[in-house]
Amino acid sequence: QVQLVESGGGLVQPGGSLRLSCAASGSIFSINVMGWYRQAPGNQRELVARISNDGSTISADSVKGRFTIARDNTKNTVSLQMNSLKSEDTAVYYCNALIRQSTSSPLRKYWGEGTLVTVSS
Repeated sequence: QVQLVESGGGLVQPGGSLRLSCAASGSIFSINVMGWYRQAPGNQRELVARISNDGSTISADSVKGRFTIARDNTKNTVSLQMNSLKSEDTAVYYCNALIRQSTSSPLRKYWGEGTLVTVSS
């Protein structure tokens, strides 16, 4: 069984910073893509940023220049450094990973439980 556990959410003022972390654990052979999604009240869940196992990244236009995604393949972790936070960044942030559990297993998507980020004065 694979688990993704997020940490780092909380309350922050506009213009502030937060760093989210996600650790994958369990039966893992390899991890392909890791990423972060978010869902704000009344909105669909949307991709924030993702990073492939070769280090290539993509991010939503709304966070480019402010958020940075990174991963540590030796620890099976992915982080999201969030700077210059705005009120519209308020959402539940979910960790996502595409994982193969064994050499004969297919890639499957896994999700964390989510961590709440609230940006407010």
